[in-house]
Amino acid sequence: MGPIYSFADFVDMVRRRLSIIFRVFVLGCLVSLWFAASQQHEYETAEVLQIARPQIAGELAKSTVEGSSARRMQLIEQRLMARGTVLEIIEKFGLYADQPSLTPLQKVAMLRHSVRITGVAAAREGFSDDGTISVLTITARMPTAKQAQQVAREFGRRTIELSQASRIAQARETLNFFAEKEAALSEQVAALEDEIAAYRLEHEVALPGTIEFRREEIATMNQGLLEIARERIEIRRAADQAQAEERPATARRMLAEFEQKLKTLDAQEALLSQRKAALEESLQTTPEVERQLGAYDRRMEQVQAELARMTARRNEAEVGFRLETGRQAERLTILEPAPLPDYPVTGSRKNKALIGAAASLFLAFAVAFVLELRHPVLRTAAQMQRETGLLPVVSIPMMETAPRRRGISGLLLRLLPWHRSRGTG
Repeated sequence: MGPIYSFADFVDMVRRRLSIIFRVFVLGCLVSLWFAASQQHEYETAEVLQIARPQIAGELAKSTVEGSSARRMQLIEQRLMARGTVLEIIEKFGLYADQPSLTPLQKVAMLRHSVRITGVAAAREGFSDDGTISVLTITARMPTAKQAQQVAREFGRRTIELSQASRIAQARETLNFFAEKEAALSEQVAALEDEIAAYRLEHEVALPGTIEFRREEIATMNQGLLEIARERIEIRRAADQAQAEERPATARRMLAEFEQKLKTLDAQEALLSQRKAALEESLQTTPEVERQLGAYDRRMEQVQAELARMTARRNEAEVGFRLETGRQAERLTILEPAPLPDYPVTGSRKNKALIGAAASLFLAFAVAFVLELRHPVLRTAAQMQRETGLLPVVSIPMMETAPRRRGISGLLLRLLPWHRSRGTG
């Protein structure tokens, strides 16, 4: 320790350097008091939001809003901390009004630093983590308790509104997409039907339903022609039998009747044959027309299958949109509203002042010790024997030539290092 080897040396150093110790200590105390007085108290409060599960099971009615809740909360936090949103909150509650020298950018940075948004992950299922959040905590630290509560609740309210608006917007966009796709496919089906009808009309091809009907009609006419042929055979046999067995007058009368029946059958056969020929002619198509009609049918089947899928998707999107607008899907709810804090979270000013005073006292002793190291002087016989190994023969005490002053001023003058000195020889 240089010139300080014992407690007596330390006491002697304190006595001689009391002036500088006192001045450093007083200056340090003043600085500590100024620093403690300049420190502003801060209050902290938190609002807890819970991510509630859907009211209807996903197997029965599934929402169209996909993605993990952690990613959605991250996007919402980015929108909350945007400069425009932060400036709106600052203006709404008059934050930092007591600091007019701050620029808007500085105010935005201070509020961003004062608000924290943290999430608690939900319990994992097995070894997989689906990125689901169960609880969201919004913590605000402000100069006053009222401002801390207002800011925390404002951020909580905006978080819920942004979450609901983003989910509804995503569900609406999904519904609009599938509805537009369904409408486009419906128009494509109608246009394809018009094209097929125009092609059939151009090539004099009957419609698919008409073809089956006409084929059935041709089959019926063939059956009628067979019946007519059978009746003609029966009539001719009856005429031959009457001519052979009946009297001539009776036979002539019966033959005349048979002749009338045959004429009727001939007329019916001619009519059916003519109708049949017309139907068969209307069913005759070329191979190129058949190939084109087959291509039309395949295109129609593909478009109709895609239309059916889009209709099913649109129905699912409509159900998801209704779940979101009715707030029956996943949603944010306030679990614990932000309370009004009772005490500041920053340290007490008195404690800071006391800590500063203790640090000032330590610094004062350190300065006195450094001064002793810079000006080493042998002041006692023990120090001289310790440093040189020589025992002094005579020790001359200090002689006071000035009149002795009484009171506190005299005591201070006697303690000053330049007023009193001690020599050894």
